[in-house]
Amino acid sequence: MPTSSQQYNKFQAVSSRTLKVGIALLLSILSFGTAGYYYIEDLTLLESLYMTVITVSTVGFKHVGHEPTETGMLFTIILIIFSLGSLAYVGSNMARFIFDGELANYIKTYRVDKKIAKLKDHVIIVGYGRNGEQAAMELEENNVEFVILDKRDNVISRIRQNPNLLYIKGDATHEETLEQAGIHRAKALIATTPTDADNVFVVLTARSMNPGLTVISRASELESQMKLKRAGATNVIMPERIGGQRMAKLVHQPDVVEFIEYILLQKSQDVTLEEVSCKNLAQRFVGKSIAELKVRETTGANIIGIKISGARYVFNPDPQMILSRNDQLFVLGNPTQIKRLKEVMASEG
Repeated sequence: MPTSSQQYNKFQAVSSRTLKVGIALLLSILSFGTAGYYYIEDLTLLESLYMTVITVSTVGFKHVGHEPTETGMLFTIILIIFSLGSLAYVGSNMARFIFDGELANYIKTYRVDKKIAKLKDHVIIVGYGRNGEQAAMELEENNVEFVILDKRDNVISRIRQNPNLLYIKGDATHEETLEQAGIHRAKALIATTPTDADNVFVVLTARSMNPGLTVISRASELESQMKLKRAGATNVIMPERIGGQRMAKLVHQPDVVEFIEYILLQKSQDVTLEEVSCKNLAQRFVGKSIAELKVRETTGANIIGIKISGARYVFNPDPQMILSRNDQLFVLGNPTQIKRLKEVMASEG
């Protein structure tokens, strides 16, 4: 399956060939017509060229010199038929590129490729089915840059309808496709193809090309979960399993499920749960306790969890727990409160 850049190069080759053929045919017609009138009608070179141009263009000015001979008339008929056929061939090819939408698609592909080449710390979404589309919507709402990879023509046509989406048509199991998507500059990859085997190949390829990449993969079968983990997936998501658990929770804990969804999925402006990194923690807070941050007093937000040095999770942490720049905080509050917390954590004054 050719990548979008390969398709664009192919388009350039086809359009360039069509243009070259058109120019060659035009020069051939002019040379053929000029030579014919020069020898048949005994005209000068300028008169012969003039007769050729007015004949090919069907302008219809008066015949120069003497009245045309029978041989000249027959030659003119042949010249008109040949020129019309040649021009129709070139015109139909150019019209097909323009009116069938191929020109517009390839121009957009060229522009998209230029934008993708400038991306850094972006996310690569492999597959644009139901899961892939939802992932794209979530990233777009959070202003995270991403690139969609898919090899299906109908899917690419649907993606092109949204001018804001960056995409590449190609097989993500091939290194050149991931290279084009900027795999070495990306911060994460989300594999959402419906086939577990394809996801395993994608994860293996991506992990080998960028060992530090965060890789999230979809899985349909339980045994595929371990295979994807061994292949290098950071996290494996099973949509059917999550859906079944959610439905069961709605039976005996409906309010808990709705409360969590309200926070995480409903995009409420009243409250949000956000991960706040301590890597920019001010020196005055390093080695200090959570209580000394005075989070509730100064910002109104609440720290409900902490990930210690990227290894251990602590829920409802003790206020006396000591902070370091390797920790991650899980904070509950509205956007203004969380923004204020980040400012306080980074402030030395």
